[in-house]
Amino acid sequence: MSILYLVGTPIGNLEDITYRAVRTLTEADYIFCEDTRVTAKLCQHYQIQTPLKSYHEHNKDKSSEQILKLLEEGKQVALVSDAGCPCISDPGYELVNQARENDYRVETIPGPNAAITALMTSGLPSYKFVFLGFLPRHAKEKNEVLQKWMGRESTSMIYESPYRIKQTVRAIAEIDPERKVAIGRELTKKFEQVETNQIEIIEQMLEDATIPQKGEFVILIEGVDEASQEIHWWEGIDLNQHVETYINEHDMSSKDAIKQVALDRKMKKRDVYESYHVQE
Repeated sequence: MSILYLVGTPIGNLEDITYRAVRTLTEADYIFCEDTRVTAKLCQHYQIQTPLKSYHEHNKDKSSEQILKLLEEGKQVALVSDAGCPCISDPGYELVNQARENDYRVETIPGPNAAITALMTSGLPSYKFVFLGFLPRHAKEKNEVLQKWMGRESTSMIYESPYRIKQTVRAIAEIDPERKVAIGRELTKKFEQVETNQIEIIEQMLEDATIPQKGEFVILIEGVDEASQEIHWWEGIDLNQHVETYINEHDMSSKDAIKQVALDRKMKKRDVYESYHVQE
């Protein structure tokens, strides 16, 4: 039977893989992976001899065609990422849709995830959380995403590279210098580190290399307790002034400002739009 397997793999420690995952990778006809050199190390460790083929952001369309042809021939194909679960901040969901549209079976073999691992260790609230993946690189877009989600109750989970970790932490501190955050790096590896503290202290730890800029990072931002937020910065100004503040002080378009005001005040965007444009 043709099956597309989505297989979770270790995020660091090679022992963090299930018996089912090893069996699936062993029995599959082909393993498609981000970097064949990375997956080859895992296969060598578990004596898996299944042929490896590449599937990544730059060749996913061509590779998807190849995978669908193999499924048409009755083959069993496993898809993995370099670390963690395929399709999570990695390409793959388009392939899953194509496989389903062609009535091929899709089976998931779950495994480790860096964001969840960090959340478990951080001590931050874990009943509500939102995964944001990698933030936009440009400062304006990054700040808009942070402004939007830091006003929610949910703990926000972000992936970041060692090259941009300081800039992202600074952006969080500028929005709320009192906010509690956690930084996780080298998760499940020998030098695993998870630090939870106020953002300004975390920022200083990055500056003095108490938190080295090495490895891939997970940033967790504690959500706000909305029940205790009785006073908002925009209370005392009317709806239209609220919109104008975002336009003039945050360099937002009127469309984005209206959307943000609707989120702030828990209103329908249409009502804010009509109120703002009536004054014109």
